Amino acid sequence: MMCKRLFLSVLAVFSFQLLFAQPNAAKQPNIVLIIADDIGWGDIGCYGNKDVKTPNIDALGSSGQIFKNMYLTTSSCSPSRSSIITGRYPHNTGAPELHDPLPAKQIMFPEILRKAGYYTVLSGKNHMGPAIKKAFDMISLGKGPGAEEDWVSILQNRPENKPFFMWFASHDAHRDWQFDEQGTVHDPEKLSVPPMLYDGPKTRKDLAAYYHEVSRLDHYVGKVVEELKRQGVLENTYIIFMSDNGSPFPRNKVRLYDSGIKCPFIVAGPEIGSAPIEALFSAIDIAPTLLDIAGTNTTDKRLQGKSFFGVLQGHEYATRDFVFAEHNWHVFQGYERMVRYKDWVYIRNGFPERQNLAGESSKQFPAGKELWNAHEQGLTNAAQEDVFLKPRKAEELYRVSEDPFQFSNVVDVSSNQQMLAYLRKTLDAWIAETGDSKPEHPTPDRDDVDGKKLPGAWKKGEKPGECNSADSINRSGPIFEKDLKIKTPTNPYKG
Repeated sequence: MMCKRLFLSVLAVFSFQLLFAQPNAAKQPNIVLIIADDIGWGDIGCYGNKDVKTPNIDALGSSGQIFKNMYLTTSSCSPSRSSIITGRYPHNTGAPELHDPLPAKQIMFPEILRKAGYYTVLSGKNHMGPAIKKAFDMISLGKGPGAEEDWVSILQNRPENKPFFMWFASHDAHRDWQFDEQGTVHDPEKLSVPPMLYDGPKTRKDLAAYYHEVSRLDHYVGKVVEELKRQGVLENTYIIFMSDNGSPFPRNKVRLYDSGIKCPFIVAGPEIGSAPIEALFSAIDIAPTLLDIAGTNTTDKRLQGKSFFGVLQGHEYATRDFVFAEHNWHVFQGYERMVRYKDWVYIRNGFPERQNLAGESSKQFPAGKELWNAHEQGLTNAAQEDVFLKPRKAEELYRVSEDPFQFSNVVDVSSNQQMLAYLRKTLDAWIAETGDSKPEHPTPDRDDVDGKKLPGAWKKGEKPGECNSADSINRSGPIFEKDLKIKTPTNPYKG
């Protein structure tokens, strides 16, 4: 009888402990996603930039994995973020253009995490509209010039009985520049000017200010890591660092070249390897991967991406053969589509009769203005004249290993015609399967090349994919070569 009472007493204590234990806190890892604003993939120290000072981000890269070929779905702020949060291509989100609010019907992976017991927070830049409120327990505008100053306090004031997901989105490094003591001062005279920019004093000063904001974000990345370590949860936390698009300079942001569409992407966390990853990945793969990390459902058909959690665990090397991206309206009219396959990038321009402009390539900002002035004086070289081309080539083809900036269009080279035909059909398949379409009545230019509003009434036009109700289409298009009923080029590296 005494043994039975003792057993029941122990059982009651154990049940009481279970009742008040932190649910899943020990099992479910925490996730911190840090999204930079307008930081190019090569503008971080661990990606080879010798000018910018980013010791804390570099340390993440040393302790985790650096992805060398993470491609965004678009190089434009709001549609890029909407694509990341939904795991869907921009024309499939219903918000493919700058400033389009994300429709409430779309899937949002933080909402799934929230329903699974995660405490979810967005702090800093939203730019996706009011519908995302349902995905987060807390939304903060952020504090300070870069909106990072409340990140540590948010970590300190979180519920202790829940795993957490933090969407920390800085305003660094978005124009206009703001300076404070948290950013490093960079000497304009000691910087290396990227080849697509004109090397002049205004551009150098512009770059130094940009690097100041990059380094300020790095400071707060360090503070987040310190706080996680202080709380004793760092070892059970995945930290992801990335950017939403390329740097805010001519031929970078908005464009489908690597300088615009490829982003820095670092993952550090439990049992993460340290070798750089060269395989191709798409930003739509982030949502299913983070859901896999959390151990939640990733079978929702609305997710167009493919989880790369197996890559992080070392079970897989690659998860896709193709990545696709799009350029839609961003202050100036645009419709471009891109596919990356192995060593090749193919771009199709829907408006070849137009200059390919963005606010960052106009005369509105110092580097753009200096580039335009140099061009008018005949001082620019071929690498710096892309934004002035009119008309443009309707198609572009690049061999990335030989031409990392995509300066030499080899679309007309005879030995590349087999590859060109293959990528044309691949892109056609993606457009058809995902319901993409070139608008018949597209959104017109809003500004002129001086950055001034054009006269008359302005309003948004037809969205890409709108005529096909693409926002309700879940097909992802080809991910693997085997998805295509097309003969693979016998020698994809020829030429």
